[in-house]
Amino acid sequence: MNKSYEVEYCNLELRFDRRHIQQLIRDLIQDGYSLYWSENEDVFIISVRTGRKLTKLHFQRMGQEYRLAGDYVIRDARLAEWLEKLIGDLRGHAVVKRFKDRQILVENILFGEVIRLVEITGVEHRILYQKNMMMDAEQMIDLFISQSAERQLEQLQRELDHELERLHEALQSGDRAASEQCKERLKKIRRLLLQLEW
Repeated sequence: MNKSYEVEYCNLELRFDRRHIQQLIRDLIQDGYSLYWSENEDVFIISVRTGRKLTKLHFQRMGQEYRLAGDYVIRDARLAEWLEKLIGDLRGHAVVKRFKDRQILVENILFGEVIRLVEITGVEHRILYQKNMMMDAEQMIDLFISQSAERQLEQLQRELDHELERLHEALQSGDRAASEQCKERLKKIRRLLLQLEW
């Protein structure tokens, strides 16, 4: 492995279901990586050992889906290839910075496709490639739905937490009418969550 090898993934966003995560774990183990994983209600973490370094991939739970998001610095060429294949296969988004000697190559990826490629050397930068930024209707709808659903999901999670607290208080105080109202509201929230996950 080239010791100076380094790739930085900024604003990474990929969406998975649980089956995909289990397949990723199998693929990484078959590829010779030492790893372990853990999870709670909010996050699934895969820790991958590459030499002396431990890379933790955080998959945030969103209903029945998981989202790998954030910034990662990868110093292992095979792991970087694996991550880039995922970005392409899952039509993900990222800004990828490749560091080599005194040069940085920056790729902007949207829906798994490179839309801009810039080479930076010292204070100079040169655009090597730039795709026409016109998104087709399907891509715009995907982007809008993705962002809108995420905001709705966060709001519903807050409402769910609040309603569960109210139900707990109503049950503690023995207020049957209030507890029934809470249960009805929780049913509505559940239906909305199922619709968003679908």
